[in-house]
Amino acid sequence: MKSFIPKTLNGSFKYINIRELGIEEFKECNFMNKKENRDNERVGIILPNQREERWKRDKAAMEKEGKIRDISLIFEYNDFEMEKQIEAINKLILDEVDVLIICPINGEGEPEAIEKAKKKGIKVISYDLLAMNSDIDLFVSFNLMRVGELQGKYLIGKVPRGNYIILLGEPNGEVFLEGAMEYIMPLVYTGNIKIITQEKVERWIPDYAYNIVKNSLIQYENNIDAVLAPNDAIAGAVIQAIDEENLAGKVAVTGQDADISAIRRIIEGTQSMTVLKDTNELAWVAINAAIKLIKGEQKITYKSINNGKINVPSILTNPILVDKNNVYSILNETGYYKNYIL
Repeated sequence: MKSFIPKTLNGSFKYINIRELGIEEFKECNFMNKKENRDNERVGIILPNQREERWKRDKAAMEKEGKIRDISLIFEYNDFEMEKQIEAINKLILDEVDVLIICPINGEGEPEAIEKAKKKGIKVISYDLLAMNSDIDLFVSFNLMRVGELQGKYLIGKVPRGNYIILLGEPNGEVFLEGAMEYIMPLVYTGNIKIITQEKVERWIPDYAYNIVKNSLIQYENNIDAVLAPNDAIAGAVIQAIDEENLAGKVAVTGQDADISAIRRIIEGTQSMTVLKDTNELAWVAINAAIKLIKGEQKITYKSINNGKINVPSILTNPILVDKNNVYSILNETGYYKNYIL
């Protein structure tokens, strides 16, 4: 299995409070001056979609920060399709954006499209996932390996023996799977855990996950104990499938993103856990970094990650595990509580 897991340089990452970081502390670079004859800065942003709650939250947080900082934001969506990704990049180049914030797909043609933007003097920030083999200026994300580790460790703690379904989000789900399998595979080797189904969920579409789980339930006569679901949208489809067999709450199901629906399911007891990634913080740092890139201010990051072409200045934040034991306290502490109907 090909892995897109980045390798760190000079040891482990130092995780920090983004608000305390100060964008002025990024690694020093030479950046272009603000484009002339422009009322305000223009930032192009490519997100996967507006179908999933996770990406709706990212967009809303970016719009809020963009309004505060008086910059123009132009949004495009790739729907995890490489053709749409390249079209979106080309459109934003024509829109003469100063900075491109991109959720990469890491498919054929993407590095060339990014290079085209760079040749036009556009700075590129890789958002959420690392753009591989591309000349990008900054990587802003969560510790994605840690997300998978939280999922895998939680799952084996809850179900140390039994039949597992492993779902891999495609594309770019390898890093989550790698983290989770560090905990799951040792119990597979001892025979305590049996992986009865392991499949990719193309374009992270929940309906595909539903079909995978439904077929597995039929094949194994409902003898399923745990499902590694990579995000909450997929977890919802998984739970729908097992609920139709009256197994909801009896099968452990992971998730990621802390969607409203997932929080409700955790409280109800049908979803075991999710992973909260504070998109308000991530959007804040991405927009402020874009402004600093435009102004050409000196910048420092604590570490770099090699993407197969260059060492990319990077900022990562830690995700937070949420289950029924801490759901209220975590949402209160992070400020997410007001966004949920509990």
